[in-house]
Amino acid sequence: QAQLVESGGGLVQPGGSLRLSCAASGFTFSSYAMRWYRQAPAKERELVASITTARGSTNYADSVKGRFTISRDNAKNTVYLQMNSLKPEDTAVYYCKATRALYVYWGQGTQVTVSS
Repeated sequence: QAQLVESGGGLVQPGGSLRLSCAASGFTFSSYAMRWYRQAPAKERELVASITTARGSTNYADSVKGRFTISRDNAKNTVYLQMNSLKPEDTAVYYCKATRALYVYWGQGTQVTVSS
């Protein structure tokens, strides 16, 4: 059974850093493009960052470009989101998503709160 489990969220002060992890199991992780999304209260879920399979090409939302870095370790079946220079507006539940053709898997999410 395919599963994605996020971890690493928490409370951090503005300007701080967090590293989110998303551990995959039950499917061939290296064959799936991976994405991080976030959803703030009363807002729609938005795409934050994505990484492809083979070359690991990355893309970012303008709001996080230069501050966030997505990476993957296919040997560990894990995708990461390094978040630096965090702002209060980064507060949200962060989800990872795996996609390959018609197959789509979501994690349960991890809360990130940026507040002093």
